[in-house]
Amino acid sequence: MKMGLLLFMLLPLAALVYVLWHVYQLLPLPTWGKWLVVVLMTMAFGMLFVGVSRRLDEMPMMLATIVYEIGTSSLIILLYLFMLFLVLDFGRLCHLVPGTLMKNSLWGSLLVFGIILVTFIYGGLHYHHKEREEIELTKDEIRNTKTIVMMSDLHLGYHNQRPELHRWVEMINAENPDLILIAGDIIDRSIRPLEEQKMWEEFRHLKAPVVACLGNHEYYAGQPNSLSFYEKAGIRLLRDEILLMDDLAIVGRDDRTNPHRKSVKALTANIDHSKYIILLDHQPYHLERTEAAGVDFQLSGHTHYGQVWPISWITNSIYECAYGPHQRGNTHYYVSSGIGIWGGKFRIGTNSEYVVATLKPHFLPRKASNPRP
Repeated sequence: MKMGLLLFMLLPLAALVYVLWHVYQLLPLPTWGKWLVVVLMTMAFGMLFVGVSRRLDEMPMMLATIVYEIGTSSLIILLYLFMLFLVLDFGRLCHLVPGTLMKNSLWGSLLVFGIILVTFIYGGLHYHHKEREEIELTKDEIRNTKTIVMMSDLHLGYHNQRPELHRWVEMINAENPDLILIAGDIIDRSIRPLEEQKMWEEFRHLKAPVVACLGNHEYYAGQPNSLSFYEKAGIRLLRDEILLMDDLAIVGRDDRTNPHRKSVKALTANIDHSKYIILLDHQPYHLERTEAAGVDFQLSGHTHYGQVWPISWITNSIYECAYGPHQRGNTHYYVSSGIGIWGGKFRIGTNSEYVVATLKPHFLPRKASNPRP
């Protein structure tokens, strides 16, 4: 784990050096102008480390929001600058890109700036558009059709603030749901923005019961604070608990951050399997255990589907299912990419979404009677 953390820190720093060297070479500015741009870009990246620290809570709210937005956005912009310069370097080596375009070049600077600007305008607009995904769930024993809105990874905090949450609440209420399920990470890293803006009041405007499990970010924000917020918001939090509602059995599993959480098998051991069993488990690991326990449906999040391409390729390699619907045997799964997001509010090659599930009885067709000879 220590080696993985070290690589996580060193790779962005190596990419930063590579990008800054190219920017310095590219810009058609005097030396002091080049160094000014390099210093400003370095400061923007440095805000990332402040943005994920507790120092943010000591700043005025507006300043903390700016530092968080710039710092976390710079990481994603750095990724795309790194990829773009790699492509240009490869093109130069293959004599497809003239060397003059990469050194003290106005046209080269405009090209790079234009590509990055268009990419991130698109990414920002695409993030703010929430996809509505529909799924259908069936079981013979279901008596009444239900509409269930499902979501995960709201990441409310310095970047996703109360006005954004208000918009999401209106979208959810427009679905007229019978039940709302949230698969963790309602809170980002700090409870402070949620408390100062009284975000719990928005959850009180939801017109259906809300049931949720914890995510890893609730642990980062501090369990006592997170639990207090859930209570004020009127959210029924399940921590290794079962909630029976009509013909449903909703199992909320504590997050993987807790090494002492119960297994799926232990949680479902005494459930009446004529009920439709839904498991809320924030991180979608070991899906085979859910299938073995006889769960009908599992809702997870956590992956964000990488947030931007090509990080989505990495999540695909880590998880059996990193995004969308999935099935193992008779067990169905949905791994949501999240309605919110961590860090910079860009979606490139992935979606921000909420899921509208219709749960209804599944009537087997009657066998046709044998015709008389």
